Amino acid sequence: MTTIVAVRKGNQIAIAADSQTTFGDDQKLLAGYDCFHDKIFRHGDSYLAISGSAAHDLVLQGALKELKKKDFSSRKGIFDTFRKLHPKLKDGFYLRPEEDEEDPYESSQMMVVIANAHGIFGVYPMREIYQFSRFWAIGSGRKFAMGAMHVAYEQNLSAREIAEIGVQAGCEFDVNSSLPMTVYTVEVADDTARKETA
Repeated sequence: MTTIVAVRKGNQIAIAADSQTTFGDDQKLLAGYDCFHDKIFRHGDSYLAISGSAAHDLVLQGALKELKKKDFSSRKGIFDTFRKLHPKLKDGFYLRPEEDEEDPYESSQMMVVIANAHGIFGVYPMREIYQFSRFWAIGSGRKFAMGAMHVAYEQNLSAREIAEIGVQAGCEFDVNSSLPMTVYTVEVADDTARKETA
């Protein structure tokens, strides 16, 4: 699993992730042994990070490249994008969408955090889209990260510093998360900042 966090504070948004890959219950791949340990990838002006199977990383990058029209600027835009992605994931990448037979929709089997100049967004397996105003975390270390970021948020710290604290907490206490971490930052779009202060 993993610890992935995103933080918005002032006019900065930060996304950060640990670097450990876990195989089953008893084997881990640390950054020093993995040529591609960065769990965050850039697509256009957005940074994305995924919790779930390690296969999701290349699958989602490939599916996004094949999709002609995509929009990561709002909840609706992201929902429409992932709705169009779902059949591509099934047909072109052999996604198995079954989870619980009582689920109302097919699952995309992944949780994704998106950070860009428009905000922090979360995509959940049935294409539920959330927009977070302060911070959020996904992965097995999320509870530790959320607690640490909650305590740090009101301190005189930047979004990047708070995100780093969140990942450090996840790596300290979650057996499936390890340092080093990767961190990326973006500036909040002027029109988004104006809407919030109005």
